[in-house]
Amino acid sequence: MWNIFKKVKKNKIWDFPGGIHPLEMKDQSNNIPLRQVPLPKQFILPLRQHRGPEGEINIQPGDIVLRGQPLTIGDTQALPIHSPTSGTIIKIQTHLTAFPSPRSEICVFIEPDGQDRWCRIYPLNQYQNFKREEIIQFLYQAGIAGLGGAGFPTDKKIRHNIKNIHTLIINAAECEPYITSDDRLMQEHASEILEGIRVLAWILIAKQVLIGIEDNKLKSIVSLQNAMKNNTDIKICVIPTKYPSGSAKQLTKILTGKELPNTSHTSDIGILVQNVSTVFAIKRAIINGEPLTERVVTLTGESLTNPGNLWARLGTPISHLLKQTGFTPEDQQIIVIGGPLMGFTIAVDTVPIVKTINCIFTPSSREGVKKKIEQNCIRCGICANVCPALLLPQQLYWFSRGNEHEKTNQYNINECIECGACDYVCPSNIPLVRYFRQEKEAIQLNNLEKQQSSLSKIRFEARLARLKKRKDKI
Repeated sequence: MWNIFKKVKKNKIWDFPGGIHPLEMKDQSNNIPLRQVPLPKQFILPLRQHRGPEGEINIQPGDIVLRGQPLTIGDTQALPIHSPTSGTIIKIQTHLTAFPSPRSEICVFIEPDGQDRWCRIYPLNQYQNFKREEIIQFLYQAGIAGLGGAGFPTDKKIRHNIKNIHTLIINAAECEPYITSDDRLMQEHASEILEGIRVLAWILIAKQVLIGIEDNKLKSIVSLQNAMKNNTDIKICVIPTKYPSGSAKQLTKILTGKELPNTSHTSDIGILVQNVSTVFAIKRAIINGEPLTERVVTLTGESLTNPGNLWARLGTPISHLLKQTGFTPEDQQIIVIGGPLMGFTIAVDTVPIVKTINCIFTPSSREGVKKKIEQNCIRCGICANVCPALLLPQQLYWFSRGNEHEKTNQYNINECIECGACDYVCPSNIPLVRYFRQEKEAIQLNNLEKQQSSLSKIRFEARLARLKKRKDKI
């Protein structure tokens, strides 16, 4: 083990405040090879699978589509979605999708024809011969979004920061318990990941490229090192295992020692952070010409007899993946999208896989995630000790419960990364992150109402001015 670490490029590393060391529980899935699953009888594709508005539908029921064919169009704000296989558009209607609060959105329903035929694709093996803006536009057309959970359009993230970035950080930490999709992808596709990194580094003209990976992923470290061979353009930085090292600001602090002030982003200091699965999708889009139609998803938990990491087509109902992994539900079984700390439960298993889902967690009662009885806050302050963002969760909790939006803003609730560390240590079993999410949504809604009210006032005053002008003319 130590011989391997000696071969890895070492950078000085720093620590970040707070954090926790939960049980990793990754052995259930990270030692099993990636596997394909049969196509489901029906795909359900939400129009919006990224942060931002949805695109305009450019198909209709009855249309025959091919894999990789765009189903929506729009400007650079509305990332397109693509057909995950060849088949027929059955219908377009609302359906429940993966959100912490149950939400129905417009979805495209596709019935596969079993042939899985691709549309015409356009590989760009010699991407260096194109203008960088053309490659960025190609990523947009391929529907690439952040696959680590945030879902921010990759083309937009690059385009807004292309002139300011000197350091590219690849997030290979995957610090949350149970989740191993990135780990398994690195073990089996290290060379393709490095290709994607080099494409992105070329676009950004990055002077430095760092891969941040936790020291509990020895097989992935070996795979990356072997794929690197004697190249020195990318540095593999092995970091101590600690949650939440995979958060962008925390990983930036670990690798560079730089701390970001409130309301700022890593790009403000010349650093861009991208997830491992995202750079793999970038490689497939540019080198292979393939739009984003599938991703690796971890299926784990003791309620599965055959857990592992699956190649899941976007739009696949979760029930279909659970069937492939031997799901044997208990009484009052819960299904979690994401991991046990940052994930959320869903009410029905017909919710489809989207770009931002990296894990489906089906715990048994022995895994200790039964719903616990919430008790009163005892003001112990442990939540503040483990907060990696240096917030005061106890105060935010009281202000959130009291709908004191100005107070929660003053205490920087938007800096909460929703890592769940405070939930994990709370002796009163208070679901703090749930309250913070609700408060953020309330603040957004309140701000939207203020904007709409302001616009209404402007329109009303403009109307009065027009009427007065017309009256003066008479």
